[in-house]
Parts: sequence; C-alpha cells; structure tokens
Amino acid sequence: MPTPSDRGASPDRTPLEPIRVLRPRRTDALAELMKDMPPRAHVGYESFALPGPPSGAEESTQELPPVRDDHDRTRRSRDIPRGRVPGLRRTAIAVAVTAAAVIGFGCALLLAGRGETTAAAAPQPSATASTAPAPTPTASGATDPDGPGTLRQGDSGPEVSNLQERLRHIPNVYDNGSTDGTYDTTLTEAVARFQLWYGIRGDEDGVYGDDTRRDLESRTGG
Repeated sequence: MPTPSDRGASPDRTPLEPIRVLRPRRTDALAELMKDMPPRAHVGYESFALPGPPSGAEESTQELPPVRDDHDRTRRSRDIPRGRVPGLRRTAIAVAVTAAAVIGFGCALLLAGRGETTAAAAPQPSATASTAPAPTPTASGATDPDGPGTLRQGDSGPEVSNLQERLRHIPNVYDNGSTDGTYDTTLTEAVARFQLWYGIRGDEDGVYGDDTRRDLESRTGG
C-alpha cells in the first residue's frame, strides 16, 4: 500500500492490490519423456499347489476359548455389587436354613419332653377333686376310681339298658345299637367314642363313670 508524502493530504492514486499469477505446468515434456522409455517386459507368475493338512489334524485340533475384551470385563465387573463375593449369598442362605432346622428340631424335642413330664405329673381330676363323692367298694373289695354306679365291660342289667337307650339318642355314637342290657365290646367302643368326641376326661376310656354319666344325662334329659 503506498504511503503519501504529506501526512495531512489524502493520496491521489488508488492503492494497488496484490496480483497472483497462475502458470500452468508443462506436462507435455513429461509425456514425451515417458514415450522414450522402453516398454517393460511382461512378468509371468507360476502357480504352485499348496500341500493339504496331514491326516488326523482335525481330530487333534482344539478350539480356542473366546477372547474377552476389556469392554466385556468392565461390564461384568460393574454387574457384581461392591463388597459382595459371588457364592457368599448362597452359602449364607444354606447356613441359615441348616441353623433353623436344628433349632426347630431341638425345640420340638424340648416341647415333647415337657409335655410328657406334665402329663406324668398331672393328677387325676376324679382322685383329687374335693367335691368328688367317696369311692364305693367293688366286688373284689377295692374302691372304684370312676365313682359309684360305674359300669364297664362285662356288666349287665337295667342300668346297662338305660345307658344303651341314651347313647342311641347321640348322633353317630351308637346308631341302631342293641338294648339287651349287656355291656359288651360294641358298647365299650361307643362309650369311648362319646368320651372322645365330647371331651370327657374324668373316666377311663370305655367306662361309664360319674363324669360320663353326668354329661350323657345332661344331653339326653335327666
């Protein structure tokens, strides 16, 4: 850009712009030079047959395991929670189940032992009740623990017939039973069934004592 002689006066001429000159390359000389070069001789290639694999090579060939890249390892490491070891949870569950089974078995044995001890120490209600009537002597001279007027297998008479009639009024206990006045095996089973179904515990199983008599008479009319 031209600089004026006087700083205060504006230049009279238009500033000159830089000019870029493009000159094409001469490629005809290179083409002429390539024509003068002798042609290259044709190079032929000879084919060879590759030898095949030896016999038994396929059987002895082992397949390599797949290669895990760093991305797969990183993803699997992220899937595993921190602070936990694989397999530790299963071991903890197995130990907890085993401990629960051992504790449950021990509690069952303890409860069974306490039940047997309590049953052995429990007194008979009919023997210790202060309001129970005085036992009456039996045919052999011993007192009857089931109370006076007790009937059992082998007895007979009108009292046995009365018992049979009352049991026939209880559903499914002595249906269509005999009323011949004989305390036989069928009547014994019926009395034991009645005691079991209605929770009578003061008399022996199958023995028609005071507790069984009071309960049966209250259900069939005094």
